[in-house]
Amino acid sequence: MSLYAAYAANLDPRLMSRRAPHSPLRGTGWVTDWRLTFGGEQMGWEGALATVVEAPGAQVFVSLYDLAPMDEESMDRWEGVGLGIYRRARLRVHTLDGEATAWCFVLNGYEGGLPSARYLGDIADAAEAAGAPHDYVMEIRKRPC
Repeated sequence: MSLYAAYAANLDPRLMSRRAPHSPLRGTGWVTDWRLTFGGEQMGWEGALATVVEAPGAQVFVSLYDLAPMDEESMDRWEGVGLGIYRRARLRVHTLDGEATAWCFVLNGYEGGLPSARYLGDIADAAEAAGAPHDYVMEIRKRPC
């Protein structure tokens, strides 16, 4: 098994149980010195897509999953790895139990563009369902779309 750090819409535990049914939730944490942003507007179907970029002092709330090998391929397909939309990156995650290294999906596109209102709402709802702090969820809800 490998450790996967889910952010954006993949924070929703119901969604992840459908996308990676053999991969249990391990907990939540923060990726520091990275921030949630949007890009690749030309690749999206309803505007820009969520991604993370390096940003000193920033942080992104994530859910950690013990991703089963049989679910890795499914997640890669879902995120468009084979199409070159996203790539895997390894990040350090800070949890209540200490630090862990996990991979996540990073967009293969330039930062910029706006997400659709629906997509932004889905991301905020997913963060709330995953137990993200209220101020983090509200920051997402207030973003331009």
